[in-house]
Amino acid sequence: MWGAHQGRAARSRKAIWLTGPDTPSRRPASINAGMMALACAALLTGCVRLVPEASGPRPAVPIPPPVTSASTAAFAGVVRGPSVGQLRISQRDAGTALASFIESCPQLLRREDKSGLSYNADWRASCEAAYQWPMSDAPRFFQTHFETARIGDGQAFATGYFEPEIAGSRTPRPGYVPVYAMPSDLKRGWPRSTPQSERSGRAPLGRQLANGDFVPYYERAEIEDGALDGRVPVIAYAADPVEFFFLQIQGSGRLRTPEGEVIRIGYAGQNGRGYTGIGGVMRERGLLGNGPGQYSGSMQGIMAYIRDNPREGRALMRENKSWIFFRELKGDGPLGALGVPVRREASVAADPAFVPLGAPVWLDLDRNEADGLWIAQDTGGAIKGANRFDTFWGAGDDARRIAGGMSGRGTALLFLPKGTVARLNSQDNSSRR
Repeated sequence: MWGAHQGRAARSRKAIWLTGPDTPSRRPASINAGMMALACAALLTGCVRLVPEASGPRPAVPIPPPVTSASTAAFAGVVRGPSVGQLRISQRDAGTALASFIESCPQLLRREDKSGLSYNADWRASCEAAYQWPMSDAPRFFQTHFETARIGDGQAFATGYFEPEIAGSRTPRPGYVPVYAMPSDLKRGWPRSTPQSERSGRAPLGRQLANGDFVPYYERAEIEDGALDGRVPVIAYAADPVEFFFLQIQGSGRLRTPEGEVIRIGYAGQNGRGYTGIGGVMRERGLLGNGPGQYSGSMQGIMAYIRDNPREGRALMRENKSWIFFRELKGDGPLGALGVPVRREASVAADPAFVPLGAPVWLDLDRNEADGLWIAQDTGGAIKGANRFDTFWGAGDDARRIAGGMSGRGTALLFLPKGTVARLNSQDNSSRR
């Protein structure tokens, strides 16, 4: 579970308000943050995933519409929140967040902030201090360098994602399905039927035929039926087509071979076809719920339906025409949209139009395991709007269980370098004169 840059957005702002004194947080909270490796994202309602620009899919719970129609945080409204000290961040929580913040700093100092909230230079002091700061005193780092802000009304909704591990092989085996690398014939172009007046922005993905016609790229059913056999590099083979389908939704994962080798794969690209959340399809058909013959809306429930109904399940998966291509990853772990490894219980996906990627985020939800300090290091196709987040839970059975059922509501605070809210307020007041 990757993102494009945009010009600095401090040029025009509206609805940036600075309000009174610090107010106490609703309740102290923390997460038991460990530092493991990442992946991407969401399952059923319509998501995508890790690594910049294109993403790969996401959550198995219905996703509500964005809480604001504003295009960026600067237009949604920014209000000063409680002091960082009032949040009572635990040592373990702060230590994990500080380690991830340090990894994010090179990008914070280089990328343009699409949210319109900060400049690269705003983060320099905190990043320089972070490299030297003792982990044993991590809570004080955040108290010293940051203030909190609410974006819009601050009402948050969070789902979860994880890094799946499934059985695989380096070589073909009966019943195994190929894990394709990026095809060389997957390109951007305009179909001849598209009028010149409509050829604006990025051209769609597709392929060019021998006669010069540009057509959509192969969809899931065509690829499963062998359209790419012998024409596209294969990284490895997955033992279970159903498990591999959900790995594609997450956007990254690990393949464990019979010999014990672990092959880590990450999002490389997508076929250009629209993503269809099969959980949403199942809900429309009355297959999800608590009644007789219905299934849970979690990832586990959706997978159970597919296994109980192989023929219908295969057809259901094919309704999602999107196909994810992978690359083999070496080193620490899968990379998020920021280009750094995402960490268990430390990394969160957010909409870069509302959260500067690399910034700390405080969540206080009705799902206590997701409470605490996170670092925004990833994006997702369904992670859109203010205060919409996707929490990363690492790999393993517990990660799969927590992420598959994560649906938390509550409040969110964004950590910004001290002085940022006052500056935004001053700029807004100046623009009104």
